[in-house]
Amino acid sequence: MVGCVTPVARLSIYPTSVSKAVRPLSDTTTTSESPANAMGTFDDEGVYTPREIVSDDLGMSFADAIDGTMVTVEDGQLVHGTVVKIDKDEVLLDIGYKSEGVIPARELSIRNDVDPSEVVSLGEAVEALVLTKEDKEGRLLLSKKRAQYERAWGDIEAKKEEDAVVSGPVIEVVKGGLIVDIGLRGFLPASLVELRRVRDLAPYIGETVHCKIIELDKNRNNVVLSRRAYLEENQKETRDQFLTNLKVGEVREGTISSVVSFGAFVDLGGMDGLIHVSELSWKHVDHPGSVVTVGDPVKVQVLDVDFSRERISLSLKATQQDPWQEFAEGHQVEQLVYGRVTKLVQFGAFVQVGEGIEGLVHISEMSAHHVDSPEQVVTPGEELWVKIIDLDLARRRISLSIKQAAEGGELAAEYREHFEVDSAGNWVQGEASAEAEAAWSEYYGEGAAVEAVEVAEAVEAVEVAADEVVEDVVAEEAPAE
Repeated sequence: MVGCVTPVARLSIYPTSVSKAVRPLSDTTTTSESPANAMGTFDDEGVYTPREIVSDDLGMSFADAIDGTMVTVEDGQLVHGTVVKIDKDEVLLDIGYKSEGVIPARELSIRNDVDPSEVVSLGEAVEALVLTKEDKEGRLLLSKKRAQYERAWGDIEAKKEEDAVVSGPVIEVVKGGLIVDIGLRGFLPASLVELRRVRDLAPYIGETVHCKIIELDKNRNNVVLSRRAYLEENQKETRDQFLTNLKVGEVREGTISSVVSFGAFVDLGGMDGLIHVSELSWKHVDHPGSVVTVGDPVKVQVLDVDFSRERISLSLKATQQDPWQEFAEGHQVEQLVYGRVTKLVQFGAFVQVGEGIEGLVHISEMSAHHVDSPEQVVTPGEELWVKIIDLDLARRRISLSIKQAAEGGELAAEYREHFEVDSAGNWVQGEASAEAEAAWSEYYGEGAAVEAVEVAEAVEAVEVAADEVVEDVVAEEAPAE
């Protein structure tokens, strides 16, 4: 019958980096004997006589002696070992434990989707963190990535305290910025990559960048970097000189470098300045992109220079003709102008009388008779004559009147060559004709002649209908014969 021996330990076939004492795996030792009888003797009949045991110098059991050659591990412990096998989804590491440790591919590197053979090589000495001493499959799970994190956090925290610079290669483009390998995954926002915002981040992949740490939270595993802070620090002397030479009120040429919801940034050739949305145009601007685009050359005026915050405020509209000033120079109170109703409010209607110029027709100036609401007289989009009854350039307000325009008056200069006027410039009103309406429409480029004819015909039809209503009313009120 063949005897069975229960194994007390798993002996690895792979080399180990842990030094183990070479000791006889026996509970006993023998006295010094010659090689001839070191293992016992056989007599003439072939009977074996074992060697004589004279002492026990282990001081422990055989099982304890085996365990003494192995390391002990606990969850969260940092261990060192040697790579003994590399698979596509895991790496085996001999740390001197009873079984090799397993490093899953996702725990090898802070980079995503890497080939294990690109991270480690056979025989390489590796530091790892014990994730779990024994998972449900009985495996010792390790993480090279988290061991790297533990080491890196200490260095990163020290550099943050010293306000030092960290460096590393860009390994990934993510939403809103870049991931930089600084021993752990550092996030570099797109707005902090350069001195001005960069739209295409792909060219930075693989490039080594130098950054300052601006936010650090180990509990959330969050590290935020700024390359712009590093660049600004190195260019501070140049920037200070640029700001010193910049004078409020002067006009500079530049290029639109970025367009955002609240304005546009302009590259002035050394620093960027901001044109707030309110300074882009004399007209109302819904979005800066409707006025300027990236790459546009512009001429701007310097409004303010903030040396402490290193910020420059600019104005685009300050270099352009003020439409209000231009309107005030070409128009006077009591003159007639043509406009379009843009908005109705409870107390009246706003009428556009020039590019970016709107005036208010108060409800009391809409008609000679009482008006309860503006809708009774005008509608948005309607075009009509109005008279300027007040022009306040300082407050940028114009008061207009529809009822006074109906009484006639002097036309503004730009209309006189298109309409019949007397020697004083007053409009000599005749009956509306299709030809006149067509000429007016052509002058403003807001409709074809055919449309103007239709408008004239509609006006005539309304007037005829009104006359008929008046006749009916008179007939009803007349006493019966």
